[in-house]
Amino acid sequence: MSVAPKDQALAKLDPVWSRIRDEARDMVEREPLIGSLVHATVLHHESFEDALSYRIAQKLAAADMSALILQDIARQIMNEDTGIGAAARADAVAVYERDPACHLYVQPLLFFKGFLAVQAYRVGSALWKQGRREAAWFIQMRASEVFGVDIHPGAKVGRGIMIDHAHSIVIGETAVVGDNCSMLHSVTLGGTGKTDGDRHPKVGNGVLIGAGAKILGNISIGHCSRIAAGSVVLADVPPCKTVAGVPAKVVGDAGCDQPSLSMDQIM
Repeated sequence: MSVAPKDQALAKLDPVWSRIRDEARDMVEREPLIGSLVHATVLHHESFEDALSYRIAQKLAAADMSALILQDIARQIMNEDTGIGAAARADAVAVYERDPACHLYVQPLLFFKGFLAVQAYRVGSALWKQGRREAAWFIQMRASEVFGVDIHPGAKVGRGIMIDHAHSIVIGETAVVGDNCSMLHSVTLGGTGKTDGDRHPKVGNGVLIGAGAKILGNISIGHCSRIAAGSVVLADVPPCKTVAGVPAKVVGDAGCDQPSLSMDQIM
């Protein structure tokens, strides 16, 4: 089948969005029963940002906040800050490359709550930076209710983030998560008490955080380190190391250059 010039141009300018649209068309052919969902979410939109705004709004809408209002807010925010769309594309690629259950680029946009929760956070974070705290809190609340992922809009989260299963994730107000990090379900980046101010963990680039890990306090997690499942981390972690236990201690090297990409959790 020949490819239309418009599609060829899109593939060069925006390869992630082009692939999502191609996969969406194939999905409708395979399973016509979900055609309305795929058309409404993907094929009716000219840009990835428009599709993402629509999907976030549909998921977070409530009786007292319509999907149309949320979609307008999200679209406006993404138009003002092009970095959100770029980060979302990096997140989609990260999910595809690291999650063995993800076989299509379109899957995160349609079905993966971890991806959608992070994108909702990105919109809320932009609102927070603009001083629109009430709107940001609403998005945080709804994302927590709908996705089971509670990321404070004041937190700083990098690009290329993959949250697998995305159940019971908590990331506090002053937490920092670097680029290309991966985490599994039931992870907490929290504080240790009622102290105000800078009180949450600072996670470097390329960190892998196992299921159920709790990282507490204003501590540093070094680049390309591994946090073993079920660990409680209360002290700084050096770069390129593996920590495990309660409380967590260094038990060896990280095992590879990029643990968050390999997703290897065997010690």
